[in-house]
Amino acid sequence: MNYSSLWQIEMIPWYAFGLFWLAAAFRVKSTKAIEPAPARIYTIALLAAAFYLLFAHEVPIPWLNQRFIPVNSLFGKLGVALTFLGVAIAIWARIAIGSNWSARVVVKQGHELVRSGPYAYVRHPIYTGFLLAVIGTTIVIGEWRGVAAIAILAVAHTLKAQREEAAMISEFGETYQQYRRQTGFLFPGL
Repeated sequence: MNYSSLWQIEMIPWYAFGLFWLAAAFRVKSTKAIEPAPARIYTIALLAAAFYLLFAHEVPIPWLNQRFIPVNSLFGKLGVALTFLGVAIAIWARIAIGSNWSARVVVKQGHELVRSGPYAYVRHPIYTGFLLAVIGTTIVIGEWRGVAAIAILAVAHTLKAQREEAAMISEFGETYQQYRRQTGFLFPGL
């Protein structure tokens, strides 16, 4: 399988992710409290930088375009599989959280603390899936720009997750603290 065909297959889960997110965004509860605009803008800027690094044909910093994984169909297939797995986890988590979801850090009217599906194991499974998908895409790309995208994404999601946890502690108190003790942050047991 040539790289061009592999890249086309690699994009399928990303398209599915985008379409699902767009459709699901219309089925959410009204907002009770929302994060400050500067925090949201910071998160969007980091995500945009990560996506640029992943999906640009080439970036203007030459060393980021250098390969660290050889062009190899086995690596490529592994990367594609990891992308599909990551997107599947993110979609599963989005379905599980249902109308409590928001792209912003918010507390919804009648917000529920979801502890089913992937939320039984980790507190931020959408970010877990997203991170796995980006790692998969990085393996397919095989260039340092993908590693930079992983780092940027990890920072963005960690900071956002910390804001989400503060909002959930404010809303659910000890119930959320107990949930934190029973689940991993992004990965079970961690």
